[in-house]
Order: sequence, then structure tokens, then C-alpha cells
Amino acid sequence: MSEHKPGAAGARRFEFERDSFAFANELRWEYRPDPEAGGLRFGKREPKPAYTLRCFVLTRAARQFLYHARFEANLAAVNEESYQRLIRQVVHRSPRTPCAPERRIVIPGYASLREFSARREALLKAVCGGAWRSYVLRSHWRMVFPISRAHQTRTAGALAGALAESRSPIIHLVQFPSLTINHGMILFAATPTPEGFKFSGYDPNTPQAPAELTFDRGAQTFFLPANAYWPGGPLNVIEIFRSWLM
Repeated sequence: MSEHKPGAAGARRFEFERDSFAFANELRWEYRPDPEAGGLRFGKREPKPAYTLRCFVLTRAARQFLYHARFEANLAAVNEESYQRLIRQVVHRSPRTPCAPERRIVIPGYASLREFSARREALLKAVCGGAWRSYVLRSHWRMVFPISRAHQTRTAGALAGALAESRSPIIHLVQFPSLTINHGMILFAATPTPEGFKFSGYDPNTPQAPAELTFDRGAQTFFLPANAYWPGGPLNVIEIFRSWLM
């Protein structure tokens, strides 16, 4: 696995195959292409999925593990109660500031969060937090205020700069007041393009492969391609979990 230069306080950059959850934030609705309207039709999924509305729970927890945990596959695995205690210790720490390497919580018996979450899915779902955490975010105030094209240009530059320093920003993707999308991702790479930037990220709705987000400098706008829950098109991006206000 490739090594990245450390960021603030020795934090390393998010690596998709190592630092993402193996399970998904399940979609509450079933989406189907609507060629006539040029969007998606949706209806309730049956049977009702059990693990939904946790995109911000999973992005927050993924960065808490990135910032505060160390996986040690060579150590013997422990019992369910011990893992529960270790997970709680991790998710009670700050998602904004990484700890010093010597203060990391050791997770024995596994090499990565990806492996840990594949084997201990039910436990992580139970301990990382309920859906209410996706609603009670201190950053939600920002989306109700106007988001200018200049703001989006500054955001794109700041995200690319953070990634160049091996930081891993969490972003809020939103359209307000329609709320056709209200979603969270972690970015882990930025590639300059003739038009602007192409970002790669971990989308907790689609953990099978990295997601792609682009920024068009001319339009001063972010674009998310069509996927299982979004018809594709422009949206606004806000960086979150970065300060006491956000």
C-alpha cells in the first residue's frame, strides 16, 4: 500500500481500500430513471431498509478512525464487549483534530477499518451512532444562507489545497431549499483538469468503489455524475467538520 506524507499532527491521508466502511448507508428510496422528466422517479423500498440516513454518521466515524485508531492485524482478536468499548472510545473523540500517534486506540486482530467493518458490521452499526446524528450537525446552518459562485471557487481551491497537504476533508453536498440532495462524503484525492478539478471520494451510499466529483472553473460549480440516488448535475459543496462552527 502506498505511503502518503503525514498531514496535521501526523495524520495520514484517507485511503479508500483501507479507511472506508465495507457496508453501505442504505437508500431509503428506490430510484428509477425518468427519461421524460430528465431525472429520477422514486418510491419507498420494500422491505424497508434497516440502516438508513447515516451518511454523516459514517463519514464522521470514518475520519474518527483515521484520526484516532490504529489497526494491528498481528495482535490477537478480542471479544465483542472489548471491541464495543474500543469503538466507543474512537467515536467519542474529535472528528476535526487528529490525536498524536502515541494516543491512538489500538484495534487488534484486523488490518484496516475496511476489514474490521466487513467482519463486525452489526457491532459498528450499533455503536457508531443513530440517524439523528445526521440531522444534528452544527454545520447545517450554513446551507440556509446563499452560496455564491465565488464561494464555490474558493471551496474547490481549499479542498485541493487540503488534499495536497494529505488532509482528508469531509464535504456536505446540498441543494437548498429543494434538498434533492443532502449528503456527505470524504475526499481523498484531487486531480487538476483543464476545466478545474476532479475529486475522488468515499461515498457511504456506494462503498464498492470511489466516487467522483468535478469542479468546473468556468461555471464555478461542482458536478456529481449520475448514480443510484442522483440523476447527475450541479450542486453546492460545503466543507464540514473543520472548525468549532462547522
